[in-house]
Amino acid sequence: MNIALILAGGTGTRLGSDIPKQYVSVKGKMIITHCLYAFGIHSQIDAIQIVAHEQWHGGICRQIPEKAGKKFRGFSEPGMNRQRSIYHGLQDIMRYARKSDVVIVHDAARPLVSADMLSACVEACKEHDGVVPVLPMKDTVYLGDGGKITSLLDRSQVYAGQAPEAFLLGKYFEANRCLMPDRIDRINGSTEPAVMAGLDIAMIPGDEGNFKITTQMDLSRFKILLDT
Repeated sequence: MNIALILAGGTGTRLGSDIPKQYVSVKGKMIITHCLYAFGIHSQIDAIQIVAHEQWHGGICRQIPEKAGKKFRGFSEPGMNRQRSIYHGLQDIMRYARKSDVVIVHDAARPLVSADMLSACVEACKEHDGVVPVLPMKDTVYLGDGGKITSLLDRSQVYAGQAPEAFLLGKYFEANRCLMPDRIDRINGSTEPAVMAGLDIAMIPGDEGNFKITTQMDLSRFKILLDT
């Protein structure tokens, strides 16, 4: 079974809106609704678990696309940070899924995830413990101490990670469990616990169009793309 874990518990303050970005309405539908549609229609996604604060449960349920609704298994409580939210979701998923199943972690604020990307993530987990889509760095990358450059990095070996990130459920759950009770608070990216645990994580080509809606410029870009 392939389970999508949709993260919708963030506050999205950088957008400058009075509500979290994933609940902003675009063309009559919340951004999370556009995201759920992509997972609902994909034939390889069997179940959907959503991390969201209780105040948004009703709105999500009212707008959830029909096919996504048939796969929806429940809500999970957000944590104090992104990785704790993931851990809460994993705990709930472990109650109905097998350790050998695949969990696909995705941000509700990335509504333009493609079917090809989801398929690539699922396929990669047949040969690896997990997978992360990446984009090559276009600019020169430096290390610094806040005031001056301290060293150079080879940008051919530096990548920007994207979501969705997919993992074998049992191994990824254990990688996160080992970080409790407090090391999990220092995690910045979903794949970090898997790498720290020594899991075999593959990289696949990312998608420039699969951007996260973070700023007003991102939101405007999304609206334009919906019109094309």
